[in-house]
Amino acid sequence: MGAPPYLVSTVPDPLTDTLGLTGARCVLVRGLTAGGSWALRFPAPGRLKVHAVLRGASRLMVDGGERPVLLEQGDVVAFGGGLSYVLAADPSVPPQDAPALLRASPHLFAHAGEEGVTEVVSVGAHFELNTAGEDLLLQALPPVIHLSRTGEEAPALCWLLEQVLREMSADRPGANGVAEYLSQLVFAHVLRACLARSDAYPAGWLRALADERIAPALRLMHADPARPWHVTELARAAAMSRSVFAGVFTSVAGVPPLTYLHQWRIRLAEKTLIQKDTPVSELALSLGYASESTFSHAFKRATGIPPKRFRDAARGSRDRSKAERAVTAAWRGASRPDGDEPGIDERRLAEAGAEEGPGSAETRPGRGGSGPPVRSRES
Repeated sequence: MGAPPYLVSTVPDPLTDTLGLTGARCVLVRGLTAGGSWALRFPAPGRLKVHAVLRGASRLMVDGGERPVLLEQGDVVAFGGGLSYVLAADPSVPPQDAPALLRASPHLFAHAGEEGVTEVVSVGAHFELNTAGEDLLLQALPPVIHLSRTGEEAPALCWLLEQVLREMSADRPGANGVAEYLSQLVFAHVLRACLARSDAYPAGWLRALADERIAPALRLMHADPARPWHVTELARAAAMSRSVFAGVFTSVAGVPPLTYLHQWRIRLAEKTLIQKDTPVSELALSLGYASESTFSHAFKRATGIPPKRFRDAARGSRDRSKAERAVTAAWRGASRPDGDEPGIDERRLAEAGAEEGPGSAETRPGRGGSGPPVRSRES
């Protein structure tokens, strides 16, 4: 008998589709060893951060938290980015400033506490998302997620973070691309862990992706976003009446079904405009719009910037994620003169195409630069 056929999933996966829009990449990574009596205070990371305990145990105290959390070997913590925290062997020890310690150490693994004593080994990594990732998912994540070593995701995350550290600390062929691929896997595992407990989260994309009741409808919309779906069709796929389906979908996703579809089309359009040279007229038809003008109006209404101007600003920057942030800032930070569409800040839009300063694509992993991978100074 011949070899069994390869198993290939043909079922549309909304989570995979969404991950493809987030642009997750590791921008900072560092190892930490510690022993004896020690405590370190970390500022709010401002972005997604994942910390894995590879050996030993420590205690985590998050600002505003009720009591210290014991982190044991194999445990992982994901931080949403908004809170500072302390890691310590003894919560009563006055904490040392963690960034200062990490900057002062020339080694891949900085050391805290008693010299020559290593009781704890950990890795911390910061992950940057593009604006779509921040809007769709990061804002929906809880401030702190503790993943026990006995769970499904923690073992994989520990291994992945070790690999990210290795790839970003050595000039190996393909290290940039490998690091970015691993970053996507890290983010995927964090999201899986979140989806398992999504009932506790507010309505939004994260809860929508986890809700089995509306999953059939989501799969249809993600598989064919250009189709002019009707709520009745989507309700039938979810085995509900139209009114019940609309109510359940809105309560979970935070928006009605067709609004979700519209938002998904706009996200797909943003990705295509940044990454490809597809003519706007062709893009409009591929997403189900009757004409280029109809699409341009919908895109501007959703983002504040016409599609061609969005693409020009993005192409003016060598770093796509910076371009996305600059383009977004151009309309988010501006006033809304008519109370409907955001005003456009021409200065910010021009800055999207300005020459980049330190930390440009040449020194960041997976962005096509020619320089070495980032060597993080923070954990």
